[in-house]
Amino acid sequence: MDALKKGFSMAKEGVVAAAEKTKAGVEEAAAKTKEGVMYVGTKTKEGVVTSVNTVAQKTTEQANLVSETTVSGANQVSEKAVEGLESMVASTGLVKPDELEYTEGEMPKQEGAVEQPTDAGQ
Repeated sequence: MDALKKGFSMAKEGVVAAAEKTKAGVEEAAAKTKEGVMYVGTKTKEGVVTSVNTVAQKTTEQANLVSETTVSGANQVSEKAVEGLESMVASTGLVKPDELEYTEGEMPKQEGAVEQPTDAGQ
């Protein structure tokens, strides 16, 4: 009977030791898992921030390109409209064609127009 008790006692100690090692192993595994999850979460967050910044930058670049193209197109349309109006006015005889000629950026002065002073307050 003593041999049986001693055998069961040794088996119990072995189970307890195994359980303690298993508990320590599980705790270590849980800590490593937590570490891994936190690392992945951090890297994912960094990746998302980088992606959002990249998208925002590309969107800004595209918006600038669109606005530049729009302004250029509007300028071309304005020039063509003015040319068309000049042609129409000249063909109807309202204005002489030589009165329409002026350099780019310079508006023709009308006869009798009063020139406004540049420094009104001084």
